[in-house]
Amino acid sequence: MPATAPAVPVSLAQLRAAASALGPSEGRVAEVLLGRPAEVIDWSTQEVAQAAGTSTATVVRACQTLGFRGFQHLRLELARVGAEPARAAAPAGAPDAIARAFDDAADALRLSRDRIDRAHAAAAVDLLASAQRILFTGSGFSAPPLQDAALRFATIGRPVEAPADVLAQQFAAHSLGPGDLCVALSYSGANTHTLATVRAAASRGARVLAITSFARSPLTRLADIALFSGGSQPAHGVDPFLSRLSQFVLLHALHQLLGERNGLPDPSEMRTVVAEALIEGAE
Repeated sequence: MPATAPAVPVSLAQLRAAASALGPSEGRVAEVLLGRPAEVIDWSTQEVAQAAGTSTATVVRACQTLGFRGFQHLRLELARVGAEPARAAAPAGAPDAIARAFDDAADALRLSRDRIDRAHAAAAVDLLASAQRILFTGSGFSAPPLQDAALRFATIGRPVEAPADVLAQQFAAHSLGPGDLCVALSYSGANTHTLATVRAAASRGARVLAITSFARSPLTRLADIALFSGGSQPAHGVDPFLSRLSQFVLLHALHQLLGERNGLPDPSEMRTVVAEALIEGAE
């Protein structure tokens, strides 16, 4: 990547202006990116290269010249800016910020609900039900839904491991084997640490369940089953909050389906655990 890369464009108009400085081969890449942004967010680097009549190396180089770390980074920005028109200035009398936040969340959850392949979800439950060990891997903004799900699955007797440290996740993956399951959460599907854990798990014969936002990504290519919990939605800075919210709900749904299949245990013991964690006489 050039040492003095330009700032990441924050709109398609700025991306178009930056593309004017590219050479012929890289220019064809930019034409594809700008001409078909809604499709590109679900493409692989190879598919962009084929559409532009060039190589994957040229695609990556074009993205870096435009100021991105690579194609995966540019793809995330295209997903973000593609949703920006929905965030136009609100007319007088529009809902306040709190109402908008809840409306955005409700819309995002409905979109995710309709996008989830029910047959793939059933197959995911099969994997969760039959696994001898289950390792959850994810980092950054994917860590909160991962830790929440680990607690939930523990309440129905599933042998779940969810190390918070990314190296601990990779160490655990190296001890998996046939009959085990690695559940990977990643908004982009291109998180380096998560991919390293998944590759280690798969190389040892473990199955892989991926939960991500993009149908085509490095993570989905490694997965036995992939569930898509949300794509381009209104921008929230660097935090893909609405997709993370969808991850929470999807994992909760898988927990419910698994509980219904296996029969939920008597909740009295779990309630006792919670009760004993409360401080007597707290004011």
